[in-house]
Amino acid sequence: MDQAFSSRQLRLSTLARLRWLAIAGQTAAVVVVAFWFEFPVPIGACFALIALSAWVNIALRIRFPATRHLDPIWATLILGYDVVQLAGLLYLTGGMENPFSFLIISPVLVAAATMPADKTFLLGLLAFVSATVLVFFHEPLPWAAGETLELPLLYVGALWSALVCSLAFMGFFAFRVAEEARQLSDALTATELVLQREQHLSALDGLAAAAAHELGTPLGTIALVVKELQRETDEEDPRAEDLKLLATQSARCRTILSKLTSLSTEPEEHLGMLPLSRLVEEAMAPLRDMGKKLSIERHGTIAEPVFRRNPGILYGLGNILENAVDFAESEVTIGTGWDENWVVVTIADDGPGFSPDVIDQLGEPYISTRRSKPETARKHHGGGLGLGFFIAKTLLERSGAQLSLRNRIVPQTGAVVSIAWPRMAPIIGASSHEEVFLNAAE
Repeated sequence: MDQAFSSRQLRLSTLARLRWLAIAGQTAAVVVVAFWFEFPVPIGACFALIALSAWVNIALRIRFPATRHLDPIWATLILGYDVVQLAGLLYLTGGMENPFSFLIISPVLVAAATMPADKTFLLGLLAFVSATVLVFFHEPLPWAAGETLELPLLYVGALWSALVCSLAFMGFFAFRVAEEARQLSDALTATELVLQREQHLSALDGLAAAAAHELGTPLGTIALVVKELQRETDEEDPRAEDLKLLATQSARCRTILSKLTSLSTEPEEHLGMLPLSRLVEEAMAPLRDMGKKLSIERHGTIAEPVFRRNPGILYGLGNILENAVDFAESEVTIGTGWDENWVVVTIADDGPGFSPDVIDQLGEPYISTRRSKPETARKHHGGGLGLGFFIAKTLLERSGAQLSLRNRIVPQTGAVVSIAWPRMAPIIGASSHEEVFLNAAE
């Protein structure tokens, strides 16, 4: 997860290339206007600002390696400087009357695609203030010698309005697209870690069988030598008791190795099978220290069902439990029940519940009203579950489960998620290795 978070940050090499591109474009614009069109341009001041940006780029490459991921504060300062530098160039060349004034939103778009919302908002605010100042304070727009082009204030105000609208729309769009990509990347990273952990756990039986096979031969030799020594030793010999103990312990070792060997052929009796209660406990384990009370209620009329270990089910249950803990005020209750036909897990919290306008859409990609922090989300009709819930729901449904969502009955508050599997029927996932069978525990 640390690597996933680091990959969100803006790489210095990427920012440096964008800034060199901007420097080249600014230089070309000044040269063309000053020498091609021969308009009066304050060349010295313009090139001073452009050279300062170039020196900043060079200093960054000297100070940091090209592969460095910039801290959001550093990236904000650099992009903030770019906004101010471009505002300075626009001030010297006509302010908002300059047709290149729309480029002032470029640093904000870079921030929206790579940085947190608060930093993007600060840069957007800086661009908004700069554009507003440029409406009233600027040097004349470079034009043909002896002529002055003055645009009506109403027209300049319309340009300002268009820039502000573009800033808001394009900034929000870029941020949402990048945020959805980040959410998908996080979900895939988390799923990959879960699957990797489960694969390591499943590989233990093969390792145990290999170790048992390697140890079997020397242990058999030890047992044979002990038997020979026992035949040659009288019962009155003081060493007889020690040899008897040695024979007993070697037999015990052979029994243990026999059990280890069986792991490769009967995984369902060891790591491959989980009772329902153990399955829920394993999904709950990472959430025990999050400051909320977790309680389990069990209701079953017959023997407890047993699941074949399935990473998709564990990840799906864990994701829904994590959302419940995030939005709960103090307690999350997990109910497990089973009978001859169904196995049901219900997850209920005492938070604000689902927002009525999204409860019917939850489970679709990117349907979410969750804010950046659960504490903030509770103030907005209970927040949402978003892409994480979509992935959890998909994984559980691939195992054959049926999900239903509702709010608790007034006067109680909170959300309830019910997950139900058919009891006796085999539950088949997308591929053969994802099959899960629910059988009565013997």
